[in-house]
Amino acid sequence: MTAVLANPKLDLIPALETLDARLRWLSAWTVHNANNIRTKRDGMKVGGHQASCASMSTIMAALYFHALRPQDKVAVKPHAGPLLHAIHYLLGNQSLEQLQRFRGLGGMQSYPSRTKDHIPVDFSTGSVGLGVAITAFASLVQDYCIAQGHMSEAEAGRMIALMGDAELDEGNIYECLIEAYKHDIRNCWWVVDYNRQSLDATTADRMFRRFDDIFETCGWRVITLKSGKLQKAVFARPGGAALEDWIDNCPNAEFAALTYQGGAAWRERLMKDLGDQPKTRALIESFDDGALAQLMTNLGGHCAETLIEAFAQANDDKPTLFIAYTVKGYGLPLAGHKDNHSGMMNTAQIEGLRAQLGIAEGAEWEPWGGLGDNLAAELKAFVERSALAVKPAEHSPPAIPVPARLPVPEGEEQSTQSAFGRILMDLARPGDPLGDRIVTTAPDVTQTTNLGGFVNRRGLFRRSELTDVFQAARIPSAQKWQGNTAGQHVELGIAETNFFLVLAAFGLSAPHFGTRLLPVGTVYDPFIARGLDALNYGCYQDARFLLVGTPSGLTLGAEGGAHQSINTPLIGMGQPNLDYFEPAFADEVALMMRHAFEHMQKPDGASVYLRLSTRSIAQVTREDERWEADALKGAYWLKRPAPGAEAAIAFTGAIAPEAIAAWETLSEDLPGLGLLNVTSPDLLHRGWSARRAARWTGKRPEPSHVETLLGALAPGAGLVTVIDGSPSALSWLGAVKGMRVSPLGVDRFGQTGDLPDLYRTYRLDADAIIDAAAELFLEG
Repeated sequence: MTAVLANPKLDLIPALETLDARLRWLSAWTVHNANNIRTKRDGMKVGGHQASCASMSTIMAALYFHALRPQDKVAVKPHAGPLLHAIHYLLGNQSLEQLQRFRGLGGMQSYPSRTKDHIPVDFSTGSVGLGVAITAFASLVQDYCIAQGHMSEAEAGRMIALMGDAELDEGNIYECLIEAYKHDIRNCWWVVDYNRQSLDATTADRMFRRFDDIFETCGWRVITLKSGKLQKAVFARPGGAALEDWIDNCPNAEFAALTYQGGAAWRERLMKDLGDQPKTRALIESFDDGALAQLMTNLGGHCAETLIEAFAQANDDKPTLFIAYTVKGYGLPLAGHKDNHSGMMNTAQIEGLRAQLGIAEGAEWEPWGGLGDNLAAELKAFVERSALAVKPAEHSPPAIPVPARLPVPEGEEQSTQSAFGRILMDLARPGDPLGDRIVTTAPDVTQTTNLGGFVNRRGLFRRSELTDVFQAARIPSAQKWQGNTAGQHVELGIAETNFFLVLAAFGLSAPHFGTRLLPVGTVYDPFIARGLDALNYGCYQDARFLLVGTPSGLTLGAEGGAHQSINTPLIGMGQPNLDYFEPAFADEVALMMRHAFEHMQKPDGASVYLRLSTRSIAQVTREDERWEADALKGAYWLKRPAPGAEAAIAFTGAIAPEAIAAWETLSEDLPGLGLLNVTSPDLLHRGWSARRAARWTGKRPEPSHVETLLGALAPGAGLVTVIDGSPSALSWLGAVKGMRVSPLGVDRFGQTGDLPDLYRTYRLDADAIIDAAAELFLEG
């Protein structure tokens, strides 16, 4: 959708130029107010990025008030966040109070945030390139929704990322680019604010000239906006070709320094280099210092006309990279200075800018201050006709019904990983309503994490038909994978950051595209750490997915330390918006998967992480279903202690056989010994913490689940805790009731070996648990 002028006499380009200056002012003043006017009780710098906003203001004015369509979605460069808030302030969607509380408690956030800002934000962003990469995967999700019949081609929008050039240093950009090429993504724009300055210095000249090749090789259209209309007109004049050539070959650092020094410095340098050419000399002399400085900084990214022509040029679904040359700090006194990234205008400078814009003292926050009533009214009408003003609210589709129970796989001995695969394969039956909305993915570990059965039944997602050559040739294979638009598995290469970004993108399908999907992703548990930044990013914007980390722990014996996970339980406990469970038995897996599919869809729900194992263990016989409610709260008594018992064993996950064997041995001497199965150290600890915090929040402090469970033991009882992971995940249990604890777990890199050897070496076996219990009683 293109904005329509309320008054034909108000030309588009001058309107966008005025809005550009307005956005630049409001963003600069917001940062200035937070750092220099608002009371500072702690004396700390508030921060903000006036220069980074200024380099992007023209791009955002042209995009938001002209090129953007209602269905388009934008990830805004993090350091340009104040510009996004200024845009919504002009539209009446953002309050003055929020601007005045920039980076303050409850105010607008440092960087655009879906979950914490009061304005609509399509994608949360932070300065690590993840907000760029996710737009490519959001495009993939949109294609999936179209292919599956959930939305039409006519409803398709562009997934747009506004990025700083320094973000192109981030490796995840290129991992994403390769995966996007493999999946033939479309409807994606990346707009590079090429201001050639990063936090520490100006960026290297030679590398940037290779980006065209990289993106074009991956199927992207590359549009470079180096010069604005003023520069192009001057280049066409006698002597202009030499000036154009000089600009093209000027090193980034020198261009930045001359920009900061201004017109006189430009004149001196140009005369030195080009003054011996009469026509070029005459051309330079035709400009005064101010006009010369304006000419030399009239780059494509600051020319509204150049920008809207470029956006119009990409009016199809081909992914497009726009390289928009800009000046960092454009229009501000600190333009071009190498320290301007975190630098800010002083009071005299901001007052000078205010006077330059005709804004009266005391009217700094006026949306249209200094413009006059008529122009202000016309611009207000103009922005109210923009696509952003009529952008529909995010979708909130109804929840997908989840069966009351999921089938528990049969078998006297099972691993939690195999149980997961069998449950998922059961849901893959044709026509299963829940299975129809499941989307699976894995970073090249589909078979080894037991997703193969689901994929065999549901197929790979491909926008173009992909034949299984082995099947067609009648070559036996457990994998019967054909790709088409009906497939429900997204195949990925070995890049865990891409994996988590795909999960995040699919996890936002409900608000973004009105299609509620249930993404399920499997990854080797130790390699969660490889994509941890992207996992955190997905959780921060409240994307919903089921993450399955498997196989896990030292129990993956023969693989050795490189494939054994130690700290993932702590990751699960520490990651907000992610509920971590570690089931020991197949019926627990079914219970937790069913809970996850329901919990992922609740307004106050979260994503879920299951830490699974390949170890096949004997299943337990249940007397009834009363254990289930406690298991979903974080723990239940597998063997209930006698009233006032003096000791208990608490275990998590695949180590269950050792814990049970130790319990059986110790029970001969310690009748009434309890055996606690901790199914979620995360939820257990969270409930205890919330109960302790209640006294400071004015809430009634109800006993937490772990307090209730441990209340069955005698005061000062002893606890042996054991987990195939960091012992810290369970050792805190002693603090709940002041109990003595002997924590067992893994706190160093593992070796290869079989389980008896490894469990004995790392003290996870039944004998170690028995010894730990004896030690407790000796201490007592």
